[in-house]
Amino acid sequence: MRKVFVLAVWAFISLCVVAIITLPVNLQTQLIASLLIVTLMAIIKLVDAGGRWRLIALAFGTAVVLRYVYWRTTGTLPPINQPENFIPGFLLYLAEMYSVMMLALSLFVVAMPLPPRPSRAATPGDYPKVDVFVPSYNEDASLLANTLAAAKGMDYPAEKLRVWLLDDGGTLQKRNSTNLVEAQRATARNLELQKLCTDLGVRYLTRDRNEHAKAGNLNNGMSHSEGDLIAVFDADHAPARDFLLETVGYFEDDPRLFLVQTPHFFLNPDPLERNLRTFEKMPSENEMFYGIIQRGLDKWNAAFFCGSAAVLRRKALEDTSGFSGKSITEDCETALALHGRGWNSVYVDRPLIAGLQPATFASFIGQRSRWAQGMMQILMFRFPLFEGGLTIPQRLCYMSSTLFWLFPFPRTIFLFAPLCYLFFDLQIFTASGGEFMGYTLAYLVVNLMMQNYLYGSFRWPWISELYEYVQTVHLLPAVVSVVLNPRKPTFKVTAKDESIQESRLSEIGRPFFVVFIVLFVALLVTAYRVYTEPYKADITMVVGGWNLLNLIMAGCALGVVSERGEKAASRRVKVSRRCEFSTGERWYPATIEDVSANGARIQVYGLAKDDLSVEARTEIRFEPFAGDGAIEILPMAVRNVEVTGDITAVGCRFLPEVARHHSLVADLLFANSRQWSEFQHKRRGNPGLVRGTVWFLWLAFYQMGRGLIYFFRSLGSSRKEARGVR
Repeated sequence: MRKVFVLAVWAFISLCVVAIITLPVNLQTQLIASLLIVTLMAIIKLVDAGGRWRLIALAFGTAVVLRYVYWRTTGTLPPINQPENFIPGFLLYLAEMYSVMMLALSLFVVAMPLPPRPSRAATPGDYPKVDVFVPSYNEDASLLANTLAAAKGMDYPAEKLRVWLLDDGGTLQKRNSTNLVEAQRATARNLELQKLCTDLGVRYLTRDRNEHAKAGNLNNGMSHSEGDLIAVFDADHAPARDFLLETVGYFEDDPRLFLVQTPHFFLNPDPLERNLRTFEKMPSENEMFYGIIQRGLDKWNAAFFCGSAAVLRRKALEDTSGFSGKSITEDCETALALHGRGWNSVYVDRPLIAGLQPATFASFIGQRSRWAQGMMQILMFRFPLFEGGLTIPQRLCYMSSTLFWLFPFPRTIFLFAPLCYLFFDLQIFTASGGEFMGYTLAYLVVNLMMQNYLYGSFRWPWISELYEYVQTVHLLPAVVSVVLNPRKPTFKVTAKDESIQESRLSEIGRPFFVVFIVLFVALLVTAYRVYTEPYKADITMVVGGWNLLNLIMAGCALGVVSERGEKAASRRVKVSRRCEFSTGERWYPATIEDVSANGARIQVYGLAKDDLSVEARTEIRFEPFAGDGAIEILPMAVRNVEVTGDITAVGCRFLPEVARHHSLVADLLFANSRQWSEFQHKRRGNPGLVRGTVWFLWLAFYQMGRGLIYFFRSLGSSRKEARGVR
């Protein structure tokens, strides 16, 4: 009886909503209603009302969105007997409906996400056996050494922990290649990594053939190991000491739990953050996914495996014959298969690993192309809406995650739709300037406000649009190719630990300048048409404003593809660790101020600048987190010296000579996970819609100028090279 009553209430509310959004009103009433709703949402946001008030604000915003959808569907489409107008007009309509659908799915997923889960330590004396897999393909030994040392140094009973390097770069297939250079490199790599693993106390494992990419590599590791749980870390994802203690305990609570996923925290900025210089000030792109979306998915038991920084139950993986390899995104596909078999997942919102992001724009696009193509394969091979065994909320969650990667299509349409009117006078959106203000502008403002409600301190205004735009130019052909041939894409490893020695334009950046020029010409056409056709000025101004917004976004993107020179991909992390600094036989009291994968900056008390020379060998000694109180010594080389009063700041480069030295570097950089949480929280803050928009406009105009300077500088360099060739 209670269920019938609840259904009746929902049916009544739905009828009321339908009546409201279809109510015929004049334009003045629509403008007043839109203004009142925007004002109410702003007041609720300003007083920082959460809980039910947050849902009320989102409900009001949803009403405006639905009102717009109704008006857009019934009153703005061009006549079907005018194909030159109707076809592009209908494509624009479909792009808008896709955006509305994704907003609806986002509301379902993250309207009220789970709060961060409390710490769940494993029961002492009842620790499960854990195999740690570090799959590798072409990464340098020095990068792998830090990751393996950090994994080996995790705080966990040694007899219950086994670390494996799964090397797909030294397979028998590669060592016996007919390409002599490839064969010699694979053989040398195989020998080098075997020695490294022996020194670190880690197991080395390769296989005969490179089949099924990363999924096949992980499954080969499963066939040679026997731990109850499997922890997976990418080659550049080093865990903190407390990673296992913070994750394995959840498996005690639920025998049907297959996954505990943790966020991916990165020490270096992605190309947008580096080139726009926002890494220290603004939340990273991935924080919206790991800080909000995964918690929302977790609410519906749909948090999925992200390929690294996770622990999985072996018994569950055996239920699906190991890691899935039908698509090139084996992580999400594996989670989808296991959720479909009734297994559960948990998301722990605390950074417990630190890794590296692609440093160049080309590598960034390569990584995102693989993600997009893999998600399209999942959408086509295993269409989540009809996947057996999933709950309805899980179906919606997976549809949200996969359908998101169709964004290049609507983004392209939104980019070029204004040009249909400005260049060709096509009427693809039949509305007056006043109707645009009352419906479209209200919808756009409310949409931005709802995004700010959902992702406020994790994603600043217009940043999502920028990320999607800079990816669209190159992801569109990648997505089209997988739609036409779903089995064509192959797994490509993302380049790691790159560096850009000199400032330059990205090798794939030229299309952005072409788009910018086209949009700038359209701006000039807007001014011309307003002057020559004053009777159409209202429509021309509206479409021109839309084009101007696209131009501002395109201008900001010019700064994204103008790569700033930076010698190292890895950023320094503040650590504040006490140590002693050596010059010859004398030891000075010191503090390790910050540290990177390659070196450290040390504050030394009482040391004279003349006592040191650049490239001089020195040492520090300190007590590791992963020790029993013993003091360890780490060799270094001096890079630079700066004296301020009694303190001498010494920049040093690590000189690891034995495996233990790699363990000490890993201890300094990765052992303490609290430093990563503190860094994330320091740059989280919601500037609000107005202040965030003003900031973005300033950023866009500055980056537009910087991008044009890089462009003309590159043209000058090209001419000089051409003259040199002659």
